[in-house]
Amino acid sequence: MNKRKNNGYKKSGNKPRNKPNRSEKPYGKHSQGSRGDSKSKGKRNAPDKRKRGGGKAVTAEVTCSGLTAEGKGIAQWEGKELEVPHLLPGEKAEVLVSKQGPYVNAEVKRVVTPAKERVEPPCPYYYQCGGCQLQHMTNNAQDRFKQRTIDKLMKPFGKPQPILTMDHPYDYRNKSHTTFGLNQNRQVIGGLYAQNSHEIIPMDRCLIHDPKADEIVNTIKDYLKNSKMQPYNEDTGQGFLRHVLIKVGKVSGEIMVVLVTASSEFKGKNNFVKALRKAHPEITTLLMNVNNKKTSMVLGDQEKVLFGKGTITDTLGGMEFEISAKSFYQINPVQTEKLYGKAIEMAELKGNETVIDAYCGIGTIGLIASQKAGNVIGVELNKDAVRDAIRNSKRNGVKNARFYQGDAGEFMVNMASKGEKADVVIMDPPRSGSDEAFLSSVVKLKPKRVVYVSCNPETQARDLKYLVKNGYQVDGIQPVDMFPQTYHVESVVKLVRKD
Repeated sequence: MNKRKNNGYKKSGNKPRNKPNRSEKPYGKHSQGSRGDSKSKGKRNAPDKRKRGGGKAVTAEVTCSGLTAEGKGIAQWEGKELEVPHLLPGEKAEVLVSKQGPYVNAEVKRVVTPAKERVEPPCPYYYQCGGCQLQHMTNNAQDRFKQRTIDKLMKPFGKPQPILTMDHPYDYRNKSHTTFGLNQNRQVIGGLYAQNSHEIIPMDRCLIHDPKADEIVNTIKDYLKNSKMQPYNEDTGQGFLRHVLIKVGKVSGEIMVVLVTASSEFKGKNNFVKALRKAHPEITTLLMNVNNKKTSMVLGDQEKVLFGKGTITDTLGGMEFEISAKSFYQINPVQTEKLYGKAIEMAELKGNETVIDAYCGIGTIGLIASQKAGNVIGVELNKDAVRDAIRNSKRNGVKNARFYQGDAGEFMVNMASKGEKADVVIMDPPRSGSDEAFLSSVVKLKPKRVVYVSCNPETQARDLKYLVKNGYQVDGIQPVDMFPQTYHVESVVKLVRKD
């Protein structure tokens, strides 16, 4: 998931710590060109002359002067600025550089002078996968990098608080997604896609997944190897099992397994369900989701419950939430507690406020806020999410929260036109941030406080400029490390009306 710069608005509304390796040696356990063949472990492949972009690769020695927002090293070469993954400030390294037209690609061939912050990544797939970008840094270096990122973006608005970090920055993901296929020898493999490709990297363990989820995936993989069930082939359209999606209730211990299949005809279904439940009695529900389209989307429209009730529950902020296969639920509940706790604190709720929960999803933050607010109004475009929010409200016996399907900006403009007021607006938009139509509706409604939760501080900073120009001032910035080992960082900002 790469962050893209977005300087304008849309037109429409709506660790285990490892010692640094200071010796001069080939870079990493695998070359960047390696793709997970177990025979290649511990060896460095010869440079691929067709490296990314198709141009001939040349070797250059560079010195890293800093990091991009995505954690890539910055270096100069022939008058061009290179962005080099896995390179740290101060390091001297040999890099492979290839050009295609105006584009220049670079990757580390050998680190000549390692930085003290460099460690050997604990994940053997790190240099192939791309899902994590910072495992070659110490935990403290990761924290400093994310703090500097936030400090730089938020400098026009104030000084951010120290980032809220995670004591154990592994095993945190409560949701995992594994893709199945066949290798060149027609053997069953399961793992994650290599970065920017649909090539599967076979792996048995992802260090940021819940360990139990990976155990279940390995059992399914073994079952396929010893049965007639075949993984799906994207090129031929043949085969049955495409993906396995697993969701784990970190507090409840409940586990959902979703088999994403290319066909609704499941031969041997009873034997499979029986075998998986016997191996993993901790599974509380098992579903089959049918995706028979040639698409990069994981889930299809058809869904069938094979065992259990089809959902799981988990607890967040003292409330119980029901989670379906398609529900959006924060993937790191430990850090989400900190994030939401800070957001509620910034809202300064005394018990009589009207709170708008924009982009409310299944109602998590709004329902948690309802414990301290007078009443909460949640607005969300996705009708399935609104249905889940209403159900979660009833589950927790909440009487002072209402949820509506619709555009939150239009909803607030309508409130303002009727003379209705809101004391607080809590907004948690997607990575693309908000848009001018929504932000202008906030300005029209004139809440005393706005609490802006963001998974992309770059677009958050853009949106803050608009709010600051239109009657608000920033009164608190709190970064939270929701995704350790990756460059992603969340930020919650409190704004207050100047008058």
